[in-house]
Amino acid sequence: MSIAENIAKIRENMAAAAREAGRDPGEILLVGASKMNDADACRQAVAAGIDALGENRVQEMVQKLEQHAYDGAPLHFIGHLQRNKVKQVVGHVALIQSVGSLELLQAIEKAAADRDLVQDILLEVNIGREAAKSGFAPEDLFAGAEAALARPHVRVRGVMTIPPADADGDTNFRYFQEVRALYVDMNQKLFHNELEYLSMGMSGDYQDAIRAGATMVRVGSAIFGARHYT
Repeated sequence: MSIAENIAKIRENMAAAAREAGRDPGEILLVGASKMNDADACRQAVAAGIDALGENRVQEMVQKLEQHAYDGAPLHFIGHLQRNKVKQVVGHVALIQSVGSLELLQAIEKAAADRDLVQDILLEVNIGREAAKSGFAPEDLFAGAEAALARPHVRVRGVMTIPPADADGDTNFRYFQEVRALYVDMNQKLFHNELEYLSMGMSGDYQDAIRAGATMVRVGSAIFGARHYT
């Protein structure tokens, strides 16, 4: 199937999952995780109406920006962002989804201040408390949000999570529900219910994420095909 056909099928699945949960399918955004796919693949996704494209690797993102791969759709950075590469990302993407530490938050604040702009971000929650994964521990999310609110050059737009890869379907769904509860609580208490984005769910679990309340899903291989790592 073509990229356009894959996107159409995913949107059908998204709509079905939303209706099962009594939700409006139109409130859920589809982000194409385009890691290891070339500029032409990105252009095909844009032409097919993808809501946004998301990159995981700074070097690949910079290269494809030069090739105008993302023209016509917002670009998000969705991978682990090292502090020494923040300057290459801030101001070049509509949203940084993976802000999971106070140190990274401060680096983004400084880079955005240097460019005299406000960078939109999501706060990443390490819901599985995995030692090898970045993100705020659930109990530290409010502190991260309060730190962001104190910084004038970042704007929190919501929350993102990636559950443990080895979690079974039921456990995964519970993780999604836990993050949604955190998101709702934080939104009410700190952001006057103005947050928009709860980003969770990928190719294998985006329908469960939508049933649990996601407003944004990040789908890669189901759109672009299997990635071939070398």
